[in-house]
Amino acid sequence: MVEGWKTTGIEVSGLHFAYDGQPPLFAKFSLEIAPGSRCLLVGANGSGKTTLLKILAGKHMVGGRDVVRVLNGSAFHDTQLVCNGDLAYLGGSWSRTIGSAGDVPLQGDFSAEHMIFGVEGIDPVRREKLIDLLDIDLNWRMHKVSDGQRRRVQICMGLLHPYKVLLLDEITVDLDVVTRMDLLEFFKEECEERGATIVYATHIFDGLETWATDVAYIQDGELKRSAKLSNVHELKSANNLLSVVESWLRSETKLPRKESVPPSIKSTGTSPFGSSPFRSSRHMAYYR
Repeated sequence: MVEGWKTTGIEVSGLHFAYDGQPPLFAKFSLEIAPGSRCLLVGANGSGKTTLLKILAGKHMVGGRDVVRVLNGSAFHDTQLVCNGDLAYLGGSWSRTIGSAGDVPLQGDFSAEHMIFGVEGIDPVRREKLIDLLDIDLNWRMHKVSDGQRRRVQICMGLLHPYKVLLLDEITVDLDVVTRMDLLEFFKEECEERGATIVYATHIFDGLETWATDVAYIQDGELKRSAKLSNVHELKSANNLLSVVESWLRSETKLPRKESVPPSIKSTGTSPFGSSPFRSSRHMAYYR
């Protein structure tokens, strides 16, 4: 591992981001995640978790190469991070991304073997381990399997390359309990044995008290908590992590809601960012 965590971890410094016609989702947002961490990204629906993960993955353009640094590079501008497999993102869509070829659907009339063995340059030992771990039948026809089985193939393909940073967006939602726990154990080994860094956004907290090392709590695009899980004082008196996160989210219901589109934007059609290059839009969501 390169000496100095900022060369191998994640650093977000003063991030500004807004979708076109919307108020800023992130304004002066900063976050640091050290290498080897297993960081839980928690927050209510719409808090910005998915958008943040996509920004880290280089799927949204943000202004400045030094605003978002992953493995000491810009995920959007330094495309080698994605192409060489050092930075991996697994989200909710049933597709895989292959360089400039774009998204390849996982629902056609072809086998799981065709999809998994179609990825080149893979360590066969790692591939067999993942197939066994996820209990994948290579004869599955992708247009006939269940959502959970298709999800397993998606996860397998996303993990074939030995990443350095892995971004996960609710990828275990369709998995059964046994497969989910086995997968979490695999992720733990990846961090402890290879120094990989994982950021995991989820609403399922069973078993995560001893799995996660860090937690980052986002509320309406603001970082409210960022700490080692062992330093979260509420956990010392709570039964589990779920009850702690629930208390955080319930406290949000007592706060006034942000207006989705400020009157100034409704009437003028302008953004608080004006023509700034720090603004993005749904039409400027770049996907490789």
